[in-house]
Amino acid sequence: MPKRDIEDEPLSDELGQSDVPTVGERLKAARQEKKLSLEDIASQTRIPQRHLESIENGDWENLPAPTYTVGFAKSYAAAVGLDRNEIGDQLREEMGGQRFASSQSEVIEAADPARTMPKWLVISAVVAVILLIVIMSVLNRRALEQPASTSAPATAPATPVAKPAQQQPAAAVPAASAQGPVVLTAIAPAWIQVTDQGKTLFEGMMSPGQAYTVPATATAPLLKAGKPEALKVTVGSAVAPPVGPPGKVASKVSLKPADLMHGGAQAGAPAPPAATAAPGQPVANAAAQ
Repeated sequence: MPKRDIEDEPLSDELGQSDVPTVGERLKAARQEKKLSLEDIASQTRIPQRHLESIENGDWENLPAPTYTVGFAKSYAAAVGLDRNEIGDQLREEMGGQRFASSQSEVIEAADPARTMPKWLVISAVVAVILLIVIMSVLNRRALEQPASTSAPATAPATPVAKPAQQQPAAAVPAASAQGPVVLTAIAPAWIQVTDQGKTLFEGMMSPGQAYTVPATATAPLLKAGKPEALKVTVGSAVAPPVGPPGKVASKVSLKPADLMHGGAQAGAPAPPAATAAPGQPVANAAAQ
């Protein structure tokens, strides 16, 4: 009796193993149940169709290394609704840890060459990027050049403004009506010095368009200018005559409004010329005093 039991046991095991479907059969049955083709599974999993066929047929010689083959089978199982881990464990038992010579070369190749980006598309993208960089560089260069060209007209009108100021008659505005702050405006690069009773109020180079307003608190302000023709002097809204002849240094020019409107009298100089004092008798009397 014991001997008969020992002989019957392997027979029952063989019958039990023959009834268990293989991994390939289970995957194929699940695929057919979902009415999917191998091409559909290959599209979903991005696994070459020939590898899927080898898994279903149990053709291990045409598959890559066991590690990759198990991974393919798990992806296949997930696509048809089977348990990934269960399929992976069963496949390892069926393969028995086999390792194939052709595995390395097949793993390196692309899973689906049809889905790789065409070479012409890559080249077109590179050319487009280069063109974009060139266009942006040109636009940035123009943007940097525009402020220099637009800022030039701001200083250009300074020169024409000087002509009306120099050509305006000295007696156009009476000295008695000259009111407002005294402003020195440079129409060209000019060096000036403004003092009041020996104290320097301002000294330095003035750029075209730069202006300096004489403080209203100054009691006896005096001007020294390296280029009198480079200055425009205004008293309020009135333009004063030139403070000195062109090309000569003007010094000790009184910056009082009345003195400026009489032609920039120097400190300690006599009263205004008779030509300007004649129309107003009070002015002559004041000079006499």
